[in-house]
Amino acid sequence: MSFHDRGATWFLAQLKPNSARIADRNLRRQGFRTFLPVEDVTRRTRTTFVTTESPVFPGYIFVMFDAAKGGWRAINSTSGITRLVGVGGAPAAVPADIISGLMMRCDAQGKLMPPEQLTPGTKVALTGGPFADFIAEVDKIESDRRVWVLLDIMGGKTRVAVNAEQVRAL
Repeated sequence: MSFHDRGATWFLAQLKPNSARIADRNLRRQGFRTFLPVEDVTRRTRTTFVTTESPVFPGYIFVMFDAAKGGWRAINSTSGITRLVGVGGAPAAVPADIISGLMMRCDAQGKLMPPEQLTPGTKVALTGGPFADFIAEVDKIESDRRVWVLLDIMGGKTRVAVNAEQVRAL
């Protein structure tokens, strides 16, 4: 199935536990286009930190097909898939702008890229939260996508934690 097929739309399929790669491989073999966005997740073990790739939406994979042509019932019997997410027995389409927005934030392998490469000392504008529209300086970046910034409030520097999505490099 080609990305440019007329009438093809993105749908969401629920995965069986720990079956993302199996389902992705089997759907592709059947000719379906899939999208499984992943991100690096750092977890602490007893003695060290381990970074692994994990799905952005655990338990789900996006599948593209033309619902009008039928053939989508084969997805429900694909190894690794529990069912297509839908309403009243028919699959429910995922809005195209959601998929295109996600794809724009991913590299060619489907790995979610950080919104912008921030480094300590970078001047940023805060775009959300109680300090929206403030200008700050990045102090530290945590692995859980939390950014510590220094705000100049009333003549002093105040250290504040914000989400990476709430800052924009200047």
